Amino acid sequence: MTGATASDSAGASAPGDGTARRRGRPPRTESVGTRDRILDAAREEFSVRGYEKTSVRGIAKAAGVDSALVHHYFGTKEQVFEAAVEVAFAPALAGADAVLEGPLDEAGERMTRMIIGLWESPVTRVPLLAIVRSAVNNETAAGVFRRLIAGQVLRRIAGQLDLPDAELRAELAAAQLVGVLMIRYVIRMEPLASADAERIVERVAPVVQGHLTGR
Repeated sequence: MTGATASDSAGASAPGDGTARRRGRPPRTESVGTRDRILDAAREEFSVRGYEKTSVRGIAKAAGVDSALVHHYFGTKEQVFEAAVEVAFAPALAGADAVLEGPLDEAGERMTRMIIGLWESPVTRVPLLAIVRSAVNNETAAGVFRRLIAGQVLRRIAGQLDLPDAELRAELAAAQLVGVLMIRYVIRMEPLASADAERIVERVAPVVQGHLTGR
């Protein structure tokens, strides 16, 4: 009788004990939602505190889970950051293929329009700002940023150019756009900060095209 009572008591208390439940592997039905909640919390923490001042414990607290669960899904803080970067840059990663579709002499405009469009949308601009600020202020964060952008975006574009110094061309095109993004959205220098986005595309796209295919 005593054994049955102890068993029943343990079974009844487990669902209410959130800390104990979260330390183990979560049920499969909870996995996607929990992972997304951790990523949302991580992006917010990195945005507010920057990379150096953000901790796995802080991310876990913001997500309402145990720190062990953050490690279970992502590993180290660097790996959490990399996952957050990948989610934030998902539209750009998908758009890299679109840049290469169509005539090569129009790739500069497609690349410029895609990147400016991502930053014009508040939905994508906020997490992108957080990522860029962390990358500027911390070498570990910058390394993650470089691996992702160079490996998944610029090399794919360079691979389709079939021209000498293709990787350098792609990086110069990206550098042109990063300069515009920093002045317009981060530093907010006028008149660029308030200029019409379409006008920016019209002025910048030919320069980006020159980097990609110019002689």
